[in-house]
Amino acid sequence: MTAELSITSNFTFLTGASHPEEYAERAALSGLEAIAIADVNSVAGIVRAHSRLKEIARQVAELDGTERIGPPRPDWIPPAPAAPVRNVPRLIPAARLVLAEGVEVTALAATRAGWARLCRLLSTGRLRAAKGACDLRMEDLLEGAEGLELILHGEGDEAWRGHARRLVRAFGGQMHLALAPRYDGADPARFDALAQVAAELGLETVATARPLMHHGRRRRLADVLTAVRLGRRVDDLGRAALANGEQRLRAPGEMRRLLGRHAGALDRAAALAGRCRFDIASLRYEYPSEIAQGERPRDRLARLAREGLAERYPGGAPEKVRAMLEHELELIARLNYEPYFLTVRDIVAFARGRGILCQGRGSAANSVVCYSMGVTSVSPEVGTMVFERFVSEARDEPPDIDVDFEHERREEVIQHIYQRYGRHRAGLCATVIHYRGKRAIREVGAAMGLSKDTIGALSSQLWGFFSTSGLEEQRMREIGLDPGDRRLQLTMELIHEIVGFPRHLSQHVGGFVITEGRLDELVPVENAAMEGRTLICWDKDDIDALGILKVDVLSLGMLTCIRKAFDLLKMHHGEEQDLATLPQEDPKVYEMLCRADSIGVFQVESRAQMNFLPRMRPRNFYDLVIEVAIIRPGPIQGDMVHPYIRRRNGEEAVSFPSDALGQVLGKTLGVPLFQEQAMQIAIIGAGFSPDEADRLRRALATFKKLGNVTEFRARFLRGMARNGYDADFAERCFSQIEGFGSYGFPESHAASFALLVYASAWIKCHYPGIFACALLNSQPMGFYAPAQIVRDAREHGVEVRPVAINESYWDNVMEPGRRERMALRLGFRQIKGLREEDAAWLAAARGNGYRSVRDVWRRAGLGPQVLARLAEADAFAALGLSRREALWEARALAKDKPLPLFAGDMDGEGIVEPAALLPEMTEGEEIVEDFVAMRLTLRRHPVALLRHILTPESGPARGG
Repeated sequence: MTAELSITSNFTFLTGASHPEEYAERAALSGLEAIAIADVNSVAGIVRAHSRLKEIARQVAELDGTERIGPPRPDWIPPAPAAPVRNVPRLIPAARLVLAEGVEVTALAATRAGWARLCRLLSTGRLRAAKGACDLRMEDLLEGAEGLELILHGEGDEAWRGHARRLVRAFGGQMHLALAPRYDGADPARFDALAQVAAELGLETVATARPLMHHGRRRRLADVLTAVRLGRRVDDLGRAALANGEQRLRAPGEMRRLLGRHAGALDRAAALAGRCRFDIASLRYEYPSEIAQGERPRDRLARLAREGLAERYPGGAPEKVRAMLEHELELIARLNYEPYFLTVRDIVAFARGRGILCQGRGSAANSVVCYSMGVTSVSPEVGTMVFERFVSEARDEPPDIDVDFEHERREEVIQHIYQRYGRHRAGLCATVIHYRGKRAIREVGAAMGLSKDTIGALSSQLWGFFSTSGLEEQRMREIGLDPGDRRLQLTMELIHEIVGFPRHLSQHVGGFVITEGRLDELVPVENAAMEGRTLICWDKDDIDALGILKVDVLSLGMLTCIRKAFDLLKMHHGEEQDLATLPQEDPKVYEMLCRADSIGVFQVESRAQMNFLPRMRPRNFYDLVIEVAIIRPGPIQGDMVHPYIRRRNGEEAVSFPSDALGQVLGKTLGVPLFQEQAMQIAIIGAGFSPDEADRLRRALATFKKLGNVTEFRARFLRGMARNGYDADFAERCFSQIEGFGSYGFPESHAASFALLVYASAWIKCHYPGIFACALLNSQPMGFYAPAQIVRDAREHGVEVRPVAINESYWDNVMEPGRRERMALRLGFRQIKGLREEDAAWLAAARGNGYRSVRDVWRRAGLGPQVLARLAEADAFAALGLSRREALWEARALAKDKPLPLFAGDMDGEGIVEPAALLPEMTEGEEIVEDFVAMRLTLRRHPVALLRHILTPESGPARGG
């Protein structure tokens, strides 16, 4: 057996020059039987290697005929392997611990207990430091290393030997000394010296190449990464640059030649690898049991679901819905997913108890169980997809439920989860930030010594360089660069090479991993950049690969707007509404949408959607589901939009490629619009197994950062042709699936979003003033600036009143208007630079009203700068003060001393400044100042002042 036990991947950010997947492939080709991805104080890249090795094992099994995923089919076509691989290396989970004392130790998880200890150790160091750093000390390691095998690195000054002796005394036979070449010509002597040190310490030596890259051709990129890390140019790296390309993953024969008479260290490394039997795939993730008051999760879920169903259908649920509920409960019970659904339900119940509006979406969310428990307000009868497609015994995948909360109050929900489960049991997923075009150009260009002007020119033409390679030279010439310049050519090669490399870890938007036991014994936990949050080092793809459940706690600005609108409806009209009780299928709402009157309406407010609405002419809720899903990169890229519209308008006959696909495409007139349909085409049309279809989806989702989909494309087209489908149809379908890979929109998500489309449109249709008020109070969000929202409200007959010192509050409010209608009063939040705290003091001290600028200063205690902002926004107009007069008074206060106790309250004590004769502002000046202060105006549109210039003179045609 041969093994490499200390690999540095590119998850040692800006150091390792190869992906974990590349090491896995290279090890398989090189004949290595075991590898350990051992990144510095991290296990972030391990799951990537595990997933790739699992795929290699699948390919080997299929080629050998020993295993076939999915049921056998007569038309089964084995995929072409990436390389003639027969060897499948075993992955040993590990990390290279870099201690504060300068000691480096590779820790190999030999057992499950060893993995738990390694995760706890890394968590200790990372929670002690800021995000991205790790403060790990010798004392932390000396607390225990049960289940770990330790490889000590270094050559040994006296301080190092002292630490080494402490480790040997503490761990004895668990310790080993690394015999690693430096490829500098002095390795034989160094090996002799290290063997002598090992003998003195009583340790065995084990061999490792300590690779930084899977292949020597990555040497240049390794130097670029070092330059980026150190903030230098490659030309100035000096000794920090690699001397050669030898620090790479090596085949066993190469290592034996390098080690010479010390080749026995290679056998000892193999023996050590043999003792490390822990497999990361064997992690037994335990979801919280969610037992409440002695009631079993199964019984509690069934009770809550049935009680909720009775509330949803006061007159009794239809037989079909009751049957669906019982079927779903039975399937959930077989898969033991009751705790997961209960967790989501309890989080939603907490939010609703706090008055936080939320809405569930996702495949499993659009189920009768989730509808009855209030997780979603969309009836599952709207969709067409069966529950098994998302919670399936065959696929053995966790259910998918995302819950959107008001964006202003989601943090309350996040902190509730931490408080309920504890930080040792709950953490957010990471998101791996990868190099993309602009960052790659900026950082590689700087490292290669390109000028800022050149880097800027390259970055501005990004689309030309990362679309069609043939355009690259042409684009360079167009922007004045010489494509023949050797330094520029090399830079572009490195830019293309680095794209897809991980740059650092960030925080997932809201994916929580929650455990029954200690989370930090499953995966290391570290601090997030945001105070009060902790996260794990694995992203959503990693935890999916290991079958770990996550609960997505997301934020949505429109939910904030809708909740504020519901509050205003209750306050001013006594009308209580929520997402589930809104009047359904209101013709007026659909008429408004058909006119593309949708400024501010969720999902259909973009120019593309507003252009499409009059052509689509939605007339019922399912039309909105399609409307949400169709203007997306997937359907657009696959050229599915125009055929759908032609068929909907009767301009083209509705046809199906086959009866089987007709069942999948019936509700969308034979055109695939949803992600589920795209996957079903792969299964029914191309003969994919469900597992293959899911692997296709995953490959497409990671296409931009990890490679290509050629293997799947050829397999898909061959399968479609074999089943008699037209080649053009097959190509369009695969193009559609490619679009869905990164931008897919499932029907279940579209249905949840369509409900918010309808809710926001209903409010806008019937209460445009309240809708505008809620939108303004929920900013920033959406496509439109406050000026456009206010203009749209006025066009709908809403009276909008200006910010006024004695009438406004922080938020925009509704107040009695003319003819028994409500008017919208703009709030202080519309004034740029004004703080909510200042607005609160202003309203609290107002009493019966302010009489002057000085009065506000004295009673509210606001500084001259705040008063100047109010004056610039014309907030004192109702007091008879023009903008300039109010600003003059506010500026005068800056010269006064701090507020005296009785200033101006005694006769003769006040000092009155002579009135200044200030010129009046023109209308144009007033409009400009409105926009400067508030980004909107209630006066005429600025273009109105120029219309006489822009409009050609009317009259008879001029001769000449």
